[in-house]
Amino acid sequence: MPSPRVEIHYCTGCRWLLRAGWTAQELLTTFGDMLGEVALVPKKGGIFTVYVDGYMVFDRKTEERFPEMKELKQLVRNRISPDMSLGHSDSAVKSQQQQQQSTEDAQQELESFKDEPSAGDSCPNY
Repeated sequence: MPSPRVEIHYCTGCRWLLRAGWTAQELLTTFGDMLGEVALVPKKGGIFTVYVDGYMVFDRKTEERFPEMKELKQLVRNRISPDMSLGHSDSAVKSQQQQQQSTEDAQQELESFKDEPSAGDSCPNY
């Protein structure tokens, strides 16, 4: 399997080359040889968008802000290696996939208890 390609599309008119370069440096420092390539792609029109293998992981216009680096690292990690720990960049907030799975698991568990008698009725510690 080829290594992932990250593309950072940035607006030259807005002079966001330094921001794009810093973003590339941070991603390369964090993911090292897990990434095959990080490309800076000059554009026009206020663009600052990050893609992983053609999949958009962040768009400044959609989000109406620039990405926090911690957030961007999590988004890239979720695409290239979801089980990878980011250490201090992995806060108590789980990745979106983990949150969704936890919610689904909890809903299924609640559904399974609907028809059962309350466990508190027979538990002396309840």
